[in-house]
Amino acid sequence: MHMTPSVRDRADAAEASKIDSLKAFRSPGRGFWSDVPESDWTDWRWQLKHRITNLASIERLMPTLTPEERAGVQLANTKLAMAITPYFFNLIDPADEHCPIRQQVIPRLEETHTAPWEMSDPCGEDSHSPVPGLVHRYPDRVLFLVTDRCAAYCRYCTRSRLVSNATGYDFHPEFDRQIDYIARTPSIRDVLLSGGDPLLFSDEKLEYLLSRLRAIPHIEFLRIGTRIPLFLPQRITPALCAMLKQYHPLFLSIHSNHPRELTTEVRDALGRLADAGIPLGNQSVLLKNVNDDAGVMKAHLQKLLMCRVRPYYIYQCDLIAGSSHLRASVRQGIHIMQQLRGHTTGYAVPQFVIDAPGGGGKVPINPEYVLSHNQDRVVFRNFEGKVFEYPEAADGTPLARPAQISETELV
Repeated sequence: MHMTPSVRDRADAAEASKIDSLKAFRSPGRGFWSDVPESDWTDWRWQLKHRITNLASIERLMPTLTPEERAGVQLANTKLAMAITPYFFNLIDPADEHCPIRQQVIPRLEETHTAPWEMSDPCGEDSHSPVPGLVHRYPDRVLFLVTDRCAAYCRYCTRSRLVSNATGYDFHPEFDRQIDYIARTPSIRDVLLSGGDPLLFSDEKLEYLLSRLRAIPHIEFLRIGTRIPLFLPQRITPALCAMLKQYHPLFLSIHSNHPRELTTEVRDALGRLADAGIPLGNQSVLLKNVNDDAGVMKAHLQKLLMCRVRPYYIYQCDLIAGSSHLRASVRQGIHIMQQLRGHTTGYAVPQFVIDAPGGGGKVPINPEYVLSHNQDRVVFRNFEGKVFEYPEAADGTPLARPAQISETELV
């Protein structure tokens, strides 16, 4: 007997089709730059030279700016500079005011509205800086800030006070002092190069820093934090990968927030890094109307695995000044984690964290699975809400006679 699909069935099918579409790999093409020679389009220096940086250039390419966006673009260079590579600009849907790519890179007037609890340095980096450009918050690792420049600028950037010098922060790293501090602090075993974006450096300049750090005996491994593979995949050249390969163990953390950012160009760039033996992790920021939907987030994380990238962190959006319009709730972040654990491979489940305001470091924020730890058992639930008991004394010692394990439904 033929059954007519219900409204709910049709809605579920439409949602599944949407998710499948998000997981497909596509190229944004050249769009407005269709007449540019291939040799220029694939040249990362050409992409940087032709970034969209002002109102006139963005209105010429996208006349559908909202009043809030137009006002934000006019003010961008007095807050956080606007710059969008031609490649990444082609990912924006000009017909969709709520396009998840558009919201990440086009300024809005709301950025000028600062809530009382928002801060210019929400992670307290400046207060943990023993020398300019170095943050030593955790005992065995340091954040090595190498530049204040990025290929494109995110509207929710934790270091908006620093990047591009738009606010007059006047950032000047002092590599000799930074490296000297690391060399004379033997507790440091892990150095994360960030900024700004280290991969904006030439191969030679980046190798200079990596070689000096690798020469320090107590440095066990190096990390690079970058959004270049997403904003500027053309930068991930075979020559760059060959150079990075010389400095293992070297890890690379990328920053992608939405499955549409993972194009064929990005997949291929990440493949070149993976083929060079570089472990890849991803850090996302939970953003309102960008990725605060469990289905979209799951598609993104699964697509990252297809790009050979292990999802590492989902950050609750920091309390950066002017970011409230982009901030999703912690409650929604926990809900998303509940929809991931047990519903997809563990490799696709990152850690949801809040970088504690004022410099407290990353704090894991998880759904509650342990319900109680009694005298002779741990009571916990699984992803389906079923309750289980595991025999164990309250002090952690094994029980000579295991308690009976039961299974009930969580009500």
